[in-house]
Amino acid sequence: MTSSPTDRNRDLNGQTVVVIGAGSGIGLATARLVRALRGQVVMVARDAQRLERAAAEIGPLSTATLDATDTDSLRRFFHELPGTVDHVISTAGSPWYQPLADMDLAEARHHFGDRIAMTLGIAKYGRGKVRDAGTLLFIGGTGSRRPGVGRSVTSALTAALPALTANLALELAPVRVNLIAAGFVDTPLSAALLGDQLEARREELRATLPIGRVVGPDDVAALAVHIMGNDALTGATYDIDGGQQLLST
Repeated sequence: MTSSPTDRNRDLNGQTVVVIGAGSGIGLATARLVRALRGQVVMVARDAQRLERAAAEIGPLSTATLDATDTDSLRRFFHELPGTVDHVISTAGSPWYQPLADMDLAEARHHFGDRIAMTLGIAKYGRGKVRDAGTLLFIGGTGSRRPGVGRSVTSALTAALPALTANLALELAPVRVNLIAAGFVDTPLSAALLGDQLEARREELRATLPIGRVVGPDDVAALAVHIMGNDALTGATYDIDGGQQLLST
């Protein structure tokens, strides 16, 4: 007999997880799994209506509407958070694709700088709220590890976040800091980015990925919960892409 994910992760019982980006996708799936494992959730998202709908399903300890790239809002949120929490996961952020010829440099600076500053802000202001051996966990990507036209800014972030994670793990110890690097995940964000090309992308991945299916938000949530529960893990980047990087194109 094999144990279920719930049986393997009883250590979340009674723990509190702050989920930034909890309104949909990976964040919502993570909040859902934490609650299934008898943990408590503080749900944070930028879109108030989406957060309200998600919270009605999840039953969180509390909710907060804020833009995580707004440093003052982020500082205030953590300052006002009562007591300590066990883990913080941020799924906020999205890839940005733009060829150099068409690139607005102010927009490029905004996208890159905001993502780095948001990660640093969560680390800076969240550190005092997370218990020793608890987790700060960020979501990045793998898709732009291969060079390509229009990928310059996202590729730079893809390279920067693992290095930032490793440094933060040393600086914030004994709080643990880790990064999940996801390939294509079938979320509302992916749907918004791909539009009418979404189903073709799904079919391509089903036909080519070694796992024979598309990675979903529940897959990433399961990895996130494992990292939270294993206190030997810090300073590392964990790929989850169904073997996408093994393919030649």
